[in-house]
Amino acid sequence: MSKLIRKMCCLCLAAIMMCLSLPVVSIQAEAPVLISENAPTQSVDLGLNCKSAVLMEASTGEVLYQHNPTEAMPPASVTKIMTLLLVMEAIEAGKLSMDDLITASAHAASMGGSQIYLKEGEQMTTRDMIKSVVISSANDAAVALAEHVSGSEEAFVDAMNKRAVELGMKNTRFENTNGLDDTAINHVTSALDIAIMSRALIEHKEILEYSSIWMDTIRNGAFGLTNTNRLVRFYRGCNGLKTGSTQKAGFCVSVTAERDGMTLICVIMGAESRDIRNAAATRLLDWGFANYGLYTCDGEILDSMKVTGGKLMKIGISYPTFTCVMSKGDIPSVEKKISLPESIAAPVRCGEAVGEVIFTSHGNEIGRVAISAAETSEKISFLGVFQRILAKFLLI
Repeated sequence: MSKLIRKMCCLCLAAIMMCLSLPVVSIQAEAPVLISENAPTQSVDLGLNCKSAVLMEASTGEVLYQHNPTEAMPPASVTKIMTLLLVMEAIEAGKLSMDDLITASAHAASMGGSQIYLKEGEQMTTRDMIKSVVISSANDAAVALAEHVSGSEEAFVDAMNKRAVELGMKNTRFENTNGLDDTAINHVTSALDIAIMSRALIEHKEILEYSSIWMDTIRNGAFGLTNTNRLVRFYRGCNGLKTGSTQKAGFCVSVTAERDGMTLICVIMGAESRDIRNAAATRLLDWGFANYGLYTCDGEILDSMKVTGGKLMKIGISYPTFTCVMSKGDIPSVEKKISLPESIAAPVRCGEAVGEVIFTSHGNEIGRVAISAAETSEKISFLGVFQRILAKFLLI
């Protein structure tokens, strides 16, 4: 019996020494998704005949084209993109529902310009108020929604400006909820900032259901709504988003369109007429769809990875979906390389980066994503090592 015990002790010591001598591989930082400049911003002259323009790919936020993108200028009713964003976020947070009844105040009913002619005390569902703002650019409905969410238009405007800062909109200052600028002193934003808030708004997919409608009704069919965005009807793939025009702002629009799985956000500001604005948006969208596309690599669960000195000897690993906007002709050239050590030393935390997937095109890196641990493996104790070796020895 004593010989067996001595043999077991020798085996344990040998095993421990082997564990201590194994190479340690450790990746310290969690690697974020990186999007390279494979689709550089273009500044070619497309003859857009407007004061500023931006074309952004929605899923990545990458700017494909820009002309005078950061100049602050009046946006007219394109302002309502931020109003709608805060309303949709209130719904998402459970502070408001589509079926809530909203009562129009005297202030809301006093709005001029585009409107649905709300009367003081008139009630309408959130859903119909939103439809009226999105489709017909109703100034009175925008104010009624704002007052219902924040208690007053002033408080809502404060929230609009705070949200603009959170989104990184650096050239924006809102003074009202609807873009009326007869009495506004410095109610401004930029084409780039409009693209940023448009991207945030269309994450709420229900907005696109409304903004893609050409004609609808409210008040049980008694009042007709016609979309102010004619591109919804006449441009293939157009599903939104918001037009605006005043004497100060000229003709502005933020257009969203989707083709072949790619959504583009096109912002035009300061055009001289509706037709010039729509022609500029059409030209810029056509250019974008003709020249760019999305490369997408779906996320994957990989074979398990060995862990040295861990309670778990193997852990599951995976990487997320990678998406990159790039020139259409370069998409077939994309190659994927998995960079992963044979093993990693414990402790390993769930979500910790253990490797990476690198994407290249024509030999140039276009981005990378982290390969992450799907579970935690704590460092094994001396007793745990002993028990593991003993169990293995007894099975021999």
